[in-house]
Amino acid sequence: MITKETYSKRIKAEAKRLGFLSCGMSKAGFLEQEAPLLESWLKKNSHGEMQYMENHFDKRLDPTLLVEGSKSVISLIYNYFPENIQQDPEAPKISKYAYGKDYHFVIKDKLKQLLEFIKDDVGDVHGRAFVDSAPILEKAWAKKSGLGWIGKHSNLLTQKVGSFYFIAELIIDLELDYDYAVTDHCGSCTACIDACPTDAITSENGVDGSKCISYFTIELKEQIPSNMKGQFDNWMFGCDVCQDVCPWNRFSKAHSEPLFNPNPELLSMTKQDWEEITYDTFNKVFQHSAVKRTKFSGLKRNIKFLE
Repeated sequence: MITKETYSKRIKAEAKRLGFLSCGMSKAGFLEQEAPLLESWLKKNSHGEMQYMENHFDKRLDPTLLVEGSKSVISLIYNYFPENIQQDPEAPKISKYAYGKDYHFVIKDKLKQLLEFIKDDVGDVHGRAFVDSAPILEKAWAKKSGLGWIGKHSNLLTQKVGSFYFIAELIIDLELDYDYAVTDHCGSCTACIDACPTDAITSENGVDGSKCISYFTIELKEQIPSNMKGQFDNWMFGCDVCQDVCPWNRFSKAHSEPLFNPNPELLSMTKQDWEEITYDTFNKVFQHSAVKRTKFSGLKRNIKFLE
């Protein structure tokens, strides 16, 4: 009889073959430690206009309510750190995760392949794949599965890797050999807190999402508050400041995923090119990009706000 330890090793080996940096496993169940933290974060209105964060509170904390009969959460991380970045230092900036093809499609496809592998290897296994697309506390599960710890900037951090990666999950009805959480290695470092342009990170409360540049440039559909003028450090879509200054990201290595390579035009566009961007150019440069989420009108709004 094949043991759960053997199944777990096979799944991790296949995840590595598919290009994932790491794979960890946890027993599906209620996240007791995270429940009061999430409730407090919402009460402080740290989610701003992201009303969807208030929905499915119970499901966010318990994947067995999200996937019937689930027994295990398989957490995976996938590198997106680019080899090259935007060339013009004066040009409005885009977060590195959005350089290439939308990660939702790229990673979802790999998760489906991994789930098929599990079904072929084990037999009658049921589950669902998730990539930032459902009420799941992804970072909490990745931490619980031993893939890293939550830094002061609220991102998952991994020794020798950093934090420039996507997190994804498979929730399945198969018992596995579960991993253990690792220790926190941020120590007394406050680099991310000190560097945040909008003071969105605090040592006591983590990240106030309603003050984050990523929130203003992606999530907020209304006009950006005028009192934020001059505080965006030239970011027009997302923000990487807290990750760029993190000492652990000195270990970041360029990804090897061709689909994450940017349209060549993106990296060479000048400040003037961005300010004069047309609808056609937007569609060409960001044809399959996550930047499409903010739409042409949203990106133009963000660029104008930086002027």
